Amino acid sequence: MTAVADGGPCPGRSPHPRIPGRAPCPTSGWIGEFLVEKAEVLTDTDTGSGTDTGTANTSRAPGDASKANAAKSAAKSAMKKLPEVTLAFWVMKIAATTLGETAGDLFSQTLKLGYFLTTVALFLLFVVTLVVQLKSRRYNPFFYWTVILSTSMAGTTMSDFMNRDASAKYLSGGATSLGWGPQGLGLGYPAGAAILISILAVIFLAWKASGMTFQIRDITTFKGEALFWSAILVSNTLGTSMGDFLSDSSGLGYAGGALLVTGVIAVLVALMKAPAVPNVLLFWAAFVLTRPLGATAGDFLTKPVAKGGLDLGTAGSSAVLLAVLFGMMAYAQLRERRPAAVTP
Repeated sequence: MTAVADGGPCPGRSPHPRIPGRAPCPTSGWIGEFLVEKAEVLTDTDTGSGTDTGTANTSRAPGDASKANAAKSAAKSAMKKLPEVTLAFWVMKIAATTLGETAGDLFSQTLKLGYFLTTVALFLLFVVTLVVQLKSRRYNPFFYWTVILSTSMAGTTMSDFMNRDASAKYLSGGATSLGWGPQGLGLGYPAGAAILISILAVIFLAWKASGMTFQIRDITTFKGEALFWSAILVSNTLGTSMGDFLSDSSGLGYAGGALLVTGVIAVLVALMKAPAVPNVLLFWAAFVLTRPLGATAGDFLTKPVAKGGLDLGTAGSSAVLLAVLFGMMAYAQLRERRPAAVTP
C-alpha cells in the first residue's frame, strides 16, 4: 500500500482527493481499486447513523440517506410475503369471505355433495394453495387471496359439519340427508364456537411463545407464515359459526346479523384512535369479525325470501363475487409490479 496524506489523490486513480479516515491507497491494479471502493462503502454505512464525531459523515452527497432508506425499503418489500393492511385489503377480505360462504354452500347444499365430502375436498384445496403461497419468494396477490378464499370456503363447510346434523331444521327443499358420508356432528353453534375459540387461543399462545411478530407486514419467515395461516383457517371457521348463529339462532336474521357485525367493526375502527388499545389486537378482532359479516351477507344474498334473504342463488352470487374479487386481485398485482419511486 502507498501512504498518501489525507486529502491527496491516490496514484493511478481518479484525481478526486482521498477522504480522511478511509482505507490507504493500493499500489496498483483493479484489485486494489476494488478494495478501496468496498472500504469506502463500508465506512459510509458505519458512519451513516451520525454517531461518529469525525468528518466522514459530512462527505455523503445530498440524497444519499434517502437513497439508502429507499434501498432498505425495497429490500424489505422484496422479502415480504403478506400484503399491507389498507382499505382495499379489508374490501377484498369481505369479498373473499362472502364468496367463501356462497361457494361453500354451493358445493355442499346446492350440488348436494354434503358437508363431509365438501370439507375434505376444500381442505385439500386449501393445502394446495397454501403450499403455493409458502413456496412463493415474495407477496403475490393471486397466491395470497386464493389461500384466503380457500380458507373461507373450507371454514364454511368445516363449521357446518361441526355444528349441524341431518335434523329437519338443517334440511331444505324436501331433502332427507345432508349428502354423502357422515351427516354432521351436531355440536351446535355455542359448543362449536367454544372449541374453535380454544384452538385459536392455543395457536396465538404458541405464536407468542415462538417470539414471532404479530405484525403481518413484518412476517417474512416460514414459521411465522405457518402460524399466520393456521390462525386464519381457524378464525374463518369460527367466524362462520358466529355468522350462522347470528343468522339462524339469534333472531336477528341475515340483514340484522350483518348490521350488528358492521357496527362492532365500526367500534373497532374508532378504537384505533385510543393509544391504550394495541392495533395488533384490533386487527385480529376485525379479521375474525369480517368472517361472520361475510357469512351473514352471503346468506342474505342466497337464502329464500321467506327466510329473509334475497334468493339470488349460490351459483349466481358466487359468480358475481368471484368476478369482483378477481378484478381486485388483478389490480393489486399491477400495483405490486409497478416500480417503487425513489427520491433523488
